[in-house]
Amino acid sequence: MLVTLRSMVYFVAMILSIGLFGLGIVTVGLLLPLPARDRMAVAWGHTNLWLMKAICGLKYRIHGKENLPTDAAIVMCKHQSTWEIISLKAILPPQQSWILKQELMRLPVFGWVLAAIPNIPIDRSAGRQAVKQIVERGTALLKQGRIIVIFPEGTRTAPGEKRRYGIGGSLLAEKSGYPVVPIAHNAGVFWRRRGLKKYPGTIDIVVGPAFDPSGMKASEITRRVEAWIEAEVDKLPEQP
Repeated sequence: MLVTLRSMVYFVAMILSIGLFGLGIVTVGLLLPLPARDRMAVAWGHTNLWLMKAICGLKYRIHGKENLPTDAAIVMCKHQSTWEIISLKAILPPQQSWILKQELMRLPVFGWVLAAIPNIPIDRSAGRQAVKQIVERGTALLKQGRIIVIFPEGTRTAPGEKRRYGIGGSLLAEKSGYPVVPIAHNAGVFWRRRGLKKYPGTIDIVVGPAFDPSGMKASEITRRVEAWIEAEVDKLPEQP
């Protein structure tokens, strides 16, 4: 009962934070240069990590912090819950652009914020056209020094379940030649897929060393990323 109550309080706080920071980014933020909007989005991530700790007792620790990218790179991350969407905003450098489903752009306030920062919304049913968009737009943003974030599974996957990794981010790596940084975590143990409850505890997030995709085919990159992420996830606690 206490977990549910705390989770509901946090949910309300998160919605309020989206409204506060979101309206700030799409009003005052649009009058400022892009780096300022990026920093406002990072502040939103930090605020929510603090709220999760203060309200829900949900903390995190980073393994391999020295592997976090500081310049243009392609980050491929495990996708288990909403937690990583929030936390990566705070953990990664500010200059982030995300590959995301275009339906998110239609959300009030949240979608406006996504439009105010250069992201890559795609129609997941568009097949090759969507992949082409990822490669073209992603390469252009990488050349601007931005970090491209993608969830290769495409959707949230519950702990213990396996889902086929998509090739879009790997094809971007093959064509652009920018380094790939894999990230594993066990957030879904504490914040379940499509669940309201946030269980107290400490989420482990593991950042792998960047690797150079030069000379590798997209299929090889996908296999390497999937093997590393899944092996690391298997080592992490499966209970809150």
